[in-house]
Parts: sequence; structure tokens; C-alpha cells
Amino acid sequence: MTDLALPHLPDKRQVAASFSRAAASYDSVAALQRGVGQALLEQLPAAPEAGAWLDLGSGTGYFSRQLAQRFGAGQGLALDIAEGMLRHARAQGAEYAFIAGDAERLPLRDNSCGLIFSSLALQWCADFAAVLAEARRVLRPGGTLAFSSLCAGTLFELRESWRAVDGMVHVNRFRRFEDYQQLCAASGLQVQRLTVQPWQLHYPDVRALTHELKALGAHNLNPGRPGGLTGRARLQGLLQAYEAYRDEAGLAATYQVVYAVLSKPAMGVA
Repeated sequence: MTDLALPHLPDKRQVAASFSRAAASYDSVAALQRGVGQALLEQLPAAPEAGAWLDLGSGTGYFSRQLAQRFGAGQGLALDIAEGMLRHARAQGAEYAFIAGDAERLPLRDNSCGLIFSSLALQWCADFAAVLAEARRVLRPGGTLAFSSLCAGTLFELRESWRAVDGMVHVNRFRRFEDYQQLCAASGLQVQRLTVQPWQLHYPDVRALTHELKALGAHNLNPGRPGGLTGRARLQGLLQAYEAYRDEAGLAATYQVVYAVLSKPAMGVA
């Protein structure tokens, strides 16, 4: 069955609150986010369709600032669901606008943007078909949607290690790459590129990984997650199970990163 809407994703209010709390610590641990976003920037058209550019899920504004340098700040928009992230970004000063909003219901006019850029934000949206429909509505004819996201298989080492300990949900779950393919193909947008690329990071121990996830605001937010503190015996079981994924660089943590570049058909093109 295709996950047109994923019921197991966390409530958006929890996502917004978690990332708001993480605003001050996010940039200090965002090596993966920087690398993935930079790779996505390199896939953008040199001269996008005229109109505003939108950084969708703009977070601390790291890539908003790069987009402003590249395409001009005057028509730039940084949008995020987490008010704390927007406050943090705004405090650094910028000439572009900041908007609180939801990718599934963009508070923007039809045909108003020439470029929508979104890096590692859309995996939190349960109704990805709505995200694509909103992007199609807001983009000008000929405009570009470029996004990176996460798909199933992300942090499989942590998931499998917890599975050896108990049957609870300890790791965030994401839609399958095949679902991204199906939803993009049905979106009415033209798929220029849609690929998945694994990114592997290494940590000295499990605590370093879980500390980073918490500092990013991306720790376990799933429904069904265990409440309260993790018992000593279960934690010891996790540490022991995760050792199976250690190599000479440390404990491996793999992210399955989706890259996509889609365009809205030009006027008169079906």
C-alpha cells in the first residue's frame, strides 16, 4: 500500500515545538544538514524562473542566506513551522521576509514563486501529496521545486539495535523511496531528477549519536514511543547491540537522502 498520508508521523505541533527548542543548538551539530543542503544547492538551475524564491522549512536560515546571496534578498521568503527557528534566524538580520507556515497549506498566492528550495524538512509532512499540490499551486509556470528529504532505511542501525532490546518505537519512521516516486509522478509537476543517496556518519558511541539527534530537534517524536526514562538494562542492551555496526571509523549511522528537482510545466504545456 502506498503511504499517501502517513499516520505514524508525529503531530506537527510536537515537531514545531521540538525544533523551536533546538534552535540555539541546531547549527552546532548540523554537519549532515549542511552537506545535504549544499548538494541540493548545486542541483538548482543557474537562473530560476522570475518571482520570489522560497526556503521551505528554513530552520536557522543557513540556506536562506545562501539563496539570498545567489538570487537576491529582495523577493526572498523564509518559511518554517517552528516559531523558535524563525526567531533565531530573524535575530541574525536579513533583508528577506520570514513567514510562519505549513508546507501542506502554504500562506502564499498562486503563481508567486519562481523557486521553492527545501532541504531536510519535508520528511515531517504526513500528507506529501498536499505538499506537492501546494508547490504546484504556488510556483509560477516554469518554476522549480528542489527538495531533499529522508526515506525508509534512515538510521536502520539504531532501529535494529533497539529492536534487539524491545518492540517499542524508538526511531523516527519515514516513507519509502517508492512512495516519493509515485507521488512525484502523480503531482502534475515534471520530474527532472529523483534519486536516493546514502549518507553515512560515524560516532564514538551511541550517546554521541542520540545527543546530536536531540540537539537537532530530530530525536524520536513518533506516536508509540516509550515514555519516561530508559532503564539501565535496556540501555546496556542497546549499547551492546549497536556494537555490531562499529567499523574503524566508529559507530555507523546511515541516512537515506532523497534528492528531487521538479518543475511546473510552462504555460500551455500539459
